[in-house]
Order: sequence, then C-alpha cells, then structure tokens
Amino acid sequence: MPQDTLSITDNRTGKAYELKIENGCIRAMDLRQIKTGPEDFGLMAYDPAFLNTANCRSAITYIDGDKGILEYRGYPIEQLAEQSSHLEVSYLLMNGELPTKTQLDDFVNKITLHTYVHENIKGFMDGFRYDAHPMSMLASTVAALSSFYPEAKNVKSKDVRRVQMNRLIAKMPTLAAFSHRHSQGLPYVYPNNELSYTENFLTMVKSIGTTNWRPHKALVKALDILFILHADHEQNCSTTATRVVGSSEVDPYSAVAAGITALYGPLHGGANEAVLRMLREIGDKKNVAEFIKRVKAGDGTKLMGFGHRVYKNYDPRAKVIKKACDEVFAVTGKNPLLDIAVELERIALQDDYFVQRKLYPNVDFYSGLIYEAMGFPAEFFTLLFAIPRTVGWVTQWEEMITDNEQKISRPRQIFTGQRGRNYVAIDKR
Repeated sequence: MPQDTLSITDNRTGKAYELKIENGCIRAMDLRQIKTGPEDFGLMAYDPAFLNTANCRSAITYIDGDKGILEYRGYPIEQLAEQSSHLEVSYLLMNGELPTKTQLDDFVNKITLHTYVHENIKGFMDGFRYDAHPMSMLASTVAALSSFYPEAKNVKSKDVRRVQMNRLIAKMPTLAAFSHRHSQGLPYVYPNNELSYTENFLTMVKSIGTTNWRPHKALVKALDILFILHADHEQNCSTTATRVVGSSEVDPYSAVAAGITALYGPLHGGANEAVLRMLREIGDKKNVAEFIKRVKAGDGTKLMGFGHRVYKNYDPRAKVIKKACDEVFAVTGKNPLLDIAVELERIALQDDYFVQRKLYPNVDFYSGLIYEAMGFPAEFFTLLFAIPRTVGWVTQWEEMITDNEQKISRPRQIFTGQRGRNYVAIDKR
C-alpha cells in the first residue's frame, strides 16, 4: 500500500476508501466519493473560518509559526529588513527573484511614472465629510480607479496585469496621503518623483507651507523597514478577500479594494491601535504586574499585541520592529509608553501562564509606538498597513489568476433552516 495515502472506513456503510496525501493535504473533493447511496451529495469538511483548509498553492510567502520563521520567496524577513528596500522587496515578491541593479532601476522608474492620480480623484475625495475615516476613503478611491482604467478588466493579459499592479503600488501612498490631508483639513501635496518611495510618502503627508521640507532619514529608513515587514503574510483575511473577489475575474482595483475593507476590521489591521489603548490604560510601569494579574484572572482584561493565529513563537517581525524603535526615538524622543511595553513584555515572557499558551509579542505590539512617535494619528495606522500590503495583494491576486486549478470561489454550506413551507397570506399570519 502506498505510504502517502489516507485510508478511511465509512462506518455508515462499511466501505473503505483510500485518499491520496500530497503536501500534507488531502483534496476536499476526494471526500465527495464517500456516500451512503446514489442520492447522497457526498462527504464535505466543515471548517468555520478556514482554520484548517488550504485554498491554494502559493510560492510567495512561507511561514513556520512554531519556529517563528517568515520568508518572502525563500529569503528570511530579517535579512530583507536589514539590507533591502520596500521596492526591491516588491520586485522580489512580484517576480520571484531579487533584481539586478538594472532591473531594480527599471522597476523603480515604472513605479515612479504612476505616482500621480487623475485630477478627478481629488474631486471625488472632496465629496467625503471632513471627519470621514481615512480607510473608508482609501477603499472607495481604490475601487474608483477601475473606472479610470477600463483595460484593467483584461486580467488574462500579463502585460495589462503588470501595468495595473505597478499603478496600484505607485498610487497607494498618494491616495493614503490625500486621505490623511483631507481628514486634517490640509491641501493635498503632489508626489515628488525625485524622492524615494517612502520619503515621497512622508513628504506628501507631513509637508506644510514649503516645497523643501524633507523627513529625517532615520524615519524614512524605519518606515521602509515597516513597509517590508508588512508587504505580505500568506493567506490572511485581507489576502483571502482579495483572492476570493478576484476569482470572479474582476479588475485588480476592485479586488484590492476588498482587501482594504477586510484590513479595516479591528481584528486585522487595527490591532496596534488597541495596543496603545491598553498601554494607556495601564498608565505606568509600576501598574504592569497588577494588569498581568487581571489578564490571568480572566476578568475580561485582554493582553493586546500578544499571540497570533499563525505564530506560536516570537513573531520575527516584532523582533525587527523592536530594534527599529531605538532609531526612531533617537529622532522623535522616546514614546513614554515604551517603558510600559518593555516591562509588560518582560513579565509576560517569564510567566508560565503566557509561555505555556505560546503568547509572544506580535508585529502590532511595537509598531503603534513607532507610528505615534512619528506623528501619525491612530486612525491612520491601518493605512500604513495597506500601503505596503498592496504588493502582497496584487502578487497573490496574479498568482491566483494564473493558477489553472483556481475557479470562482464558491464555498459550500451546511443548511440548518426550515424547508417545504407553504406561503401564508398576510391577513392570516
């Protein structure tokens, strides 16, 4: 008998089945042959939230949560964060290999050509209320881009796809900066294509009353590192949303807009804001021990920024961010919440309660401290997630489009409602 198989005996019928195991998986459709009779639809797997279901084959991002490993196209995130740039990592994700100097220069030039948005987009954004959340503005304007580029619907053409992917990567910082400026009542600042990707973004966000203002190089570098860390993260909620919507062969702007709206949720992109609220609630380093006691007592107090659906070890991204904190605070001054965060991490990592549950700091634990120190309001944090994740979304989208096994997404359900009811006239109900 082959070793890479799973033998199943259906105790309802006594029949035996042998299912092939490949890459640690069985094919869900192979379960359909297991039936009690000709009228039986066949066996299905019930998996709420897809916690144990692989919906695709992917060669982009590898995660080993038990060992705390994150790799883009085989390269450790720690090496990329230390030595690379966000646009170089973007090229790597999209093309599978690190670029040569010539290839990178060409790629950067292509991105730079698309940083501007149509003037009508400004009028579209002006239609939002002064207090509109920047994420709702971003999702809406990205979806609106599909009306400016009708050729984007030709998703089977690689050349057409790549132009749209470049446009999305290039325009996302511009749209995000415009969203922020709108919410602050400030005039929009146009892209400066003589600046790097991250420096240009910070300039569009922060510049007031001058064309010569430039952000500190240490802040540019720190944000570029954060962009690298957030570029992709396998089949998370927003990536899955992008893939599912994209499976209908809609244009990539609409698919990415779905990813943005998924990221908008507090369980996905808003976790670092929750960490800041928690640290402010603790208030002082001396209160950390008492806070930990409340968490362990189960009185509803939550330890935000610890634990992850995937990682059962220290999130490798959190280690990189923790190192970046010092460089940022050397410029901005130390965030007063940092001492509380460090003490909270120290106590939690020594406490068996958290160690046994494999609750380690994740990427959100320190990122909010950096964003706040750089002067970003809390409602803007999720946009700082969406900008770099755009390359992950479009790369995952293209991988899905070119995968011959993929079809339009259509999960099954277990029906639990009533059947066979007759309509009753309204005067007899």
